[in-house]
Amino acid sequence: MLVRSIVKDISELLTEFPAVALVGPRQVGKTTLVKMLQEQLSKELVYVDLENPRDERKLSDPVLFFENNQDKCVVLDEIQRRKDLFPILRSMIDQHRVSARFILLGSASPELIRDSSESLAGRIYYQELTPFHLVELEESADEKALLLRGGFPNSYLAKSDNMSWLWRESFLQTYVERDLPLLGLPLSPIEARRLLRMVSLLQGQLLNYQSLSKSLGVTAPTVKRYIHFLEHAFLVDLLEPFTGNIGKRITKSPKIYVRDTGILNYLLGIKDYNDLLAHPNAGGIWEGFVIQQIQSALNTDVDKCFYRTGHGAEIDLVLTFSNQKRIGIEIKLSSSPSLTRGNYEAMNDLKLNALYVIIPTEESYFLKPTIQVLGIRDFLKLITSYV
Repeated sequence: MLVRSIVKDISELLTEFPAVALVGPRQVGKTTLVKMLQEQLSKELVYVDLENPRDERKLSDPVLFFENNQDKCVVLDEIQRRKDLFPILRSMIDQHRVSARFILLGSASPELIRDSSESLAGRIYYQELTPFHLVELEESADEKALLLRGGFPNSYLAKSDNMSWLWRESFLQTYVERDLPLLGLPLSPIEARRLLRMVSLLQGQLLNYQSLSKSLGVTAPTVKRYIHFLEHAFLVDLLEPFTGNIGKRITKSPKIYVRDTGILNYLLGIKDYNDLLAHPNAGGIWEGFVIQQIQSALNTDVDKCFYRTGHGAEIDLVLTFSNQKRIGIEIKLSSSPSLTRGNYEAMNDLKLNALYVIIPTEESYFLKPTIQVLGIRDFLKLITSYV
């Protein structure tokens, strides 16, 4: 069993906040992580699975249940199924405000669990649990396995590639047929699968709502709502373009990525590394993997965007830190990458402190004093010097 890197963060949050919500996609390891916390908490944990009818009956009178367990830490799993509990939780916290009264586990973002942010404002802290990422895996971990299988524990740790594939097949079927409708996506399973497959084909590309709407046969505003929903269900990420004033015509559309490359590879029919290299969008798949590793390892106060102008100046990822240092990241699926004139123009436009070119090998060398080529693991170690 791998110890998740945010266990320490959650433990510290529980010393301050009456309620902590751990959110992330289903099967990402939220319940397992909470069970790890039992040894670090001074309170007894009372676990309630809101998908279990027997557990659900315990909350037929939630006020009585919470009052009887006010000196324990009550864990409510799959909280999005019982949004009606949030006003009651607020009342319970206000009557007996102590740290670590509640841990809420949810398979949706706070934005999808609409009532929670308003009802528990000032009483709760939200922490996302992502799939496995390189920072929390051992140095000996197979980077290609993470790229191909993705970071969901049951997929990454499967005994064989075939079992990993079958797990992802089952996961998507359950997510599409049960979880997404429960969260509020107004699509049939067939329509939802079609949407996900179309999104997978756009990995790392500019998102054109109008074009996607024509393919799906719905309006552009409707497609925008669907994409927004998938984003808050932890299935896709949108990377926004740079919006600073530099006197040039800048791309305004976001780029879209399926968050987990294991799920992406399943949607694209990619089973091994040779399949990936042969795919027409192999570069976009690698780009999405690298960006997800970086996002999982960074704090939320780092601004992330990409840069592209109408004249061809481009940087795949731009990070601006709280100390105002700004770096660029170019992501190349090549062991001997080269930069374009547009990359150098973007460096000048953005006045970057440095540019890093991330490649799928462990080589490391400098193209110029401020331009370094290196692998993703080395970059993740180096990035801590900017934070």
